Formats: sequence, structure tokens, C-alpha cells
Amino acid sequence: MMAKWIALIGLVLMIKVANAEEQFPEVQIVEPYIDMRTGPAQGYPIFHVAEKGEWISILKRRTSWFKVRTVKGKEGWVSLDELRLTVSSVGEPVQIEDGSFSSYQQRDFELGASGGSLDGVPSLSVFGAWVVTENIAAEVSYSQALGDFSESQFGLLSVTHTTFPEWRISPYFRLGFGQIKTKPRASLVQSGEETRTNDLLVGGIGVRYYLAQNFVVKFEYQNLLALTERDENEELEEWKLGFAVFF
Repeated sequence: MMAKWIALIGLVLMIKVANAEEQFPEVQIVEPYIDMRTGPAQGYPIFHVAEKGEWISILKRRTSWFKVRTVKGKEGWVSLDELRLTVSSVGEPVQIEDGSFSSYQQRDFELGASGGSLDGVPSLSVFGAWVVTENIAAEVSYSQALGDFSESQFGLLSVTHTTFPEWRISPYFRLGFGQIKTKPRASLVQSGEETRTNDLLVGGIGVRYYLAQNFVVKFEYQNLLALTERDENEELEEWKLGFAVFF
């Protein structure tokens, strides 16, 4: 059964990547030149100068910096102020918003932490995500829940689908798998209970809200199914609230 879930997640990723169309708007430089840097900040060195009359393609945005590509294939970063020294294909000045939400829509990675409750037991999680398309992200997470009688640790690999990526607040869905390790507290070891390790299947729903700058707030519910060797599998519920930063 685990193999079927892995194949399903892989299929979703492949379909989304295959259907993702790269659309890079082109602009023309109308000032004598603009500087292209190796990274999205003034501290990165200038490695190329694009001259007046050249066309450049805008690839992505990171706050007030833009990754661009020249017709000769050189890729680098230019500032918002310099990008305003260009015109569109119809000869009009390029209009660019100063807001950071557009950079969130073009993010590559997220790192974050959350806290919540796993079946009534306090839980803490850390996670990292790779944003494959504007809708799809692949996420890896590690969580720990400390109860009065046992301690649980579990890792998950999952795919999330954001329904309306163009909204500042949007629902998302999760599908994934992993493993959970449950260990009795020291005082209960003598009772005969032993550490158990089980495969996990997870489905979830959540809401994310773009807060400001590089910060995102997430509220999520997860349903986890632990595949045990007993007659019935164990079902767990988790609620959590967390923050993430994006790059």
C-alpha cells in the first residue's frame, strides 16, 4: 500500500512540472546600461553590464531584486530601480509594484516551525519545502510529541497543493507518508511496553496567510494513519499553528 501512495505523489509532481509553462516577460533597456549582479543584493559583485537596446527576460522576483536573462543566455540579478529603466514590447515604461507579495508567489524554498496538539499531547514540528510550481510544493518535516505516558517522533514527506496561490490567504491540501516512532516513558518501560516504529499515511488541510516581508503564517489540521501489525490501524489527529520564512 505504501508503494501506491509513493507512486501517487510522484505522479502528481510529474504532472504539475510537465504542465508548468515558463512565461518570461521581455523588456528593453533604454538607458546607457544596467548592472547585472551575481545575487539579489548590493553586496554581490557586478559580473556583466547589459547595454542600451538589449532585450532581457525577467525570470523571477526576490523582494526588490529581479533575476534576468539576456538574449545571449547570461543570467544575473538587477535592482527594482534599474529595471524601471526599461520599456515593454510596446514601448511603454515598465510598471512594477513595490510590494513583497509578488516575491512570495515566486519563492523557491520555505523553512518554518509550528506547535500544536497531537491527540491531546503537545507537539512541535520543523519543516522545509521546495516550491515546484505556484500550486505545488514538496515538503519534509520532523515532529515530536511529549505525553505523560509516551513520546512520539515522526518524519513526513508530503506534497501540498495551494488552491489560490494569487491570494494572500488561501487554503491548501496535503498528501504524504512517513514513519512514527513511539517510545514509552522511562517509568513505564518495566511494564513490558516497547518502542514501536510504524509507517504513516497523512492527509491534511490548512490555510496559509502571507503576513509581511518574508513571513507566512500557517494553520493546519492533519489526519495520520499509523499502519500497525494489529487488527486495526491507529488513527491520530493533529492541529498546529506555525510560521515560515521563504527564499
